[in-house]
Amino acid sequence: MTTLNSSSAGSIITGIRFSATLIIVCGVIYTGATTLVGEQLFSHQASGSIIEKDGKAIGSEFVAQDFQAPNYFYARPSAAGYDPTGTGGSNLAPSNPELRDQVRARSQSIQTLEGVDANKIPPELLAASGAGLDPHISPQAAEFQAPRIANTRGLQLNQVKALIDEHTEGKQLGLFGQPRVNVLKLNIALDNASMKNENTED
Repeated sequence: MTTLNSSSAGSIITGIRFSATLIIVCGVIYTGATTLVGEQLFSHQASGSIIEKDGKAIGSEFVAQDFQAPNYFYARPSAAGYDPTGTGGSNLAPSNPELRDQVRARSQSIQTLEGVDANKIPPELLAASGAGLDPHISPQAAEFQAPRIANTRGLQLNQVKALIDEHTEGKQLGLFGQPRVNVLKLNIALDNASMKNENTED
């Protein structure tokens, strides 16, 4: 029968103590400290970048929503159903018939809604984003929807285009990515513009 000598037992105890210390330092102290610092310096981002309207949370600026009403801008398609707990793409190859059917159905729906031919539709509005939660569209995709928005809202087309310009974000640090428009923020601005327009008419 093999027994542990005092040296081996001491090594085991030292290892356990070292592991416990690392767990406390890295898993508790460090995590807690960075969380507290993040909440103090970046409270908006740390809380999920929540957007509020009239004191109520209506979404996150980094999570797309499924806007279907004709008086709102819509985001890119989502293979995840705009579900933040199930992000991801469809994983369908370009040659997959199912993907082609999905794109064809989206194209037909947009043609009917916007009153345009298929070749006028920005490709990004036909293809789902990789994460399925892309909250942005390009300025071109927003301007594509502008005539419908102006018509359904009773706004001038130049008013809608001005809102798009106001909410167009440039490249990050002037270098990375492409100009983009946050759909949720733009739709909130639309509601505000429509309200002001109604008050002016009254």
